[in-house]
Amino acid sequence: MGIKIRSSSRYFAAASIAFAASSATLLAQTNARNRATSPITVRWLGHATFEITSSGGTRLLIDPFITGNPSTPDSLKNLARYGGAWKPNAILVTHSHPDHALDAKAIAQMSGAPVVSASEWAATLKLPDAQTMGGSVGGSFKIGDVTVHLVPAVHSSDPGGRPLGFVIQFADGRSLYHTGDTWIFNDMSLIQEIYHPSIILLCVGGGPYTEDPKTAALAIRKYFSPSAIVPMHYATFPGLATDADVRAAFAGDKRLTVMTPGETRRF
Repeated sequence: MGIKIRSSSRYFAAASIAFAASSATLLAQTNARNRATSPITVRWLGHATFEITSSGGTRLLIDPFITGNPSTPDSLKNLARYGGAWKPNAILVTHSHPDHALDAKAIAQMSGAPVVSASEWAATLKLPDAQTMGGSVGGSFKIGDVTVHLVPAVHSSDPGGRPLGFVIQFADGRSLYHTGDTWIFNDMSLIQEIYHPSIILLCVGGGPYTEDPKTAALAIRKYFSPSAIVPMHYATFPGLATDADVRAAFAGDKRLTVMTPGETRRF
């Protein structure tokens, strides 16, 4: 009888361990599914300026050209909101041109948020060390529940540093790619291979400075397989591509997500 009791005890102990392990796995799978269905929030303020909020509440402001941006709605031009209602966890700046960096320092001083950019340009802002997150291509920063990767862009940047794009990796495995100002380039294939961006904020403006809508559409066909394509850096100034140009270049592509400045989408 004693032997049977000991055997039963071992059986029930093993069963309890197996049940606990199974429950833990099920809980992890449930949490992963819940994270996957939690939205990534994207708000476009016009040109290349975006507010990104992760499912965990991390807030990123990209290329803050706001006060002088003719596309930004007047209701969103008061920078005071970045010291209160929409205080960012970090400010990401692809390069130093005013139509991408105009309000970066003012918002950093107001909010206390760090600036992520090329190290040479970030140093020119003369912010406290804790707010200066300078890097270069291949670097990355952990901010809240996201990781920001610095990737190449083919453009110029004056003064200081090289132009960048950003890939933001989220806790649910998805990623968002902000191309910055760029021309199509072969290393886009590596960005796809390494990060598999599911949302692409795509420079399409053309004119004298960047890839035009047809070239941007070629970059998507040749290198990427996102679920959503958000065009940016167009229709802000004379000489840039128009809304009609963008829609014509991507005609038939159901992934194209044309936003209105001030609009918020959830992905």
